[in-house]
Amino acid sequence: MLKGDEENVDLALSVLEDIRDVVRAGNRVSVRDAKHALDLVREGSPMTLSSLLSDVIQVTSRGKQIKPRTMGQKVYIDAMRENSMTFGIGPAGTGKTYLAVAMAVAAYKARQVNRIILTRPAVEAGEKLGFLPGDIQEKVDPYLRPLYDALWDIMGIEGFDRLRDKGALEIAPLAYMRGRTLDDAFIILDEAQNTTREQMKMFLTRMGFSSKVVVTGDVTQIDLPKGQDSGLVEAASILRDVSGIAVVYLTELDVVRHELVQRVIKAYEALEGNRNGILFQPDETERNK
Repeated sequence: MLKGDEENVDLALSVLEDIRDVVRAGNRVSVRDAKHALDLVREGSPMTLSSLLSDVIQVTSRGKQIKPRTMGQKVYIDAMRENSMTFGIGPAGTGKTYLAVAMAVAAYKARQVNRIILTRPAVEAGEKLGFLPGDIQEKVDPYLRPLYDALWDIMGIEGFDRLRDKGALEIAPLAYMRGRTLDDAFIILDEAQNTTREQMKMFLTRMGFSSKVVVTGDVTQIDLPKGQDSGLVEAASILRDVSGIAVVYLTELDVVRHELVQRVIKAYEALEGNRNGILFQPDETERNK
């Protein structure tokens, strides 16, 4: 029995019916999922928790289903499906890189592409690593570790090794992309906020026939030298209305890590807002473009 004013009772009933559908479909519902179901109903979103969790992108080597957990993630995934080039911009923990890698693996398994290419600029995050021993691959591996982590989680180490050994997987610094034309590939540029204008233009013009490109980054964590403009910020602005390109903004509402990560992001956004007078933050219309 639900008691309260009519509006709140209807709200609670919608949430409970949504959660019931999720459970009946064989999914487990966490407290976070329940809160998100409530947020969707409050926002009047046409999406429901059950519709989100029914969209399985990929199944990992350990049997874990990869699917959108928030409305923003669903918009991001649909954008990657429908467009040749997608920009995913948002704070840490929103699944920008992980979901892009999952989509790349799914596209390869479906034979939509012949190879997966993952790249990121070799920019240190506010600290100097100094001299790194080993060959060139060993020197750049620390910069590429997050991409390895995502692939290992999705494919398993054996699946990763098989794909790389047959030449269908390449993980390399952004500098290695210069002078190439990348056909029949799913190409991901990660940490793109640390590209310069020239690097971004160089990367985007590598795209060949039958390829998909996904560019991810967090414009609040730019590690370029002071005074150096981010190629991601510029590209998202000038390409947002180009046909075949989608620019999707994720927010703290799409963070799927520990709930404290959301609070940390909001605290820093408030600080930056006070310093700058206004914070880079798209409204709902901007986010879904």
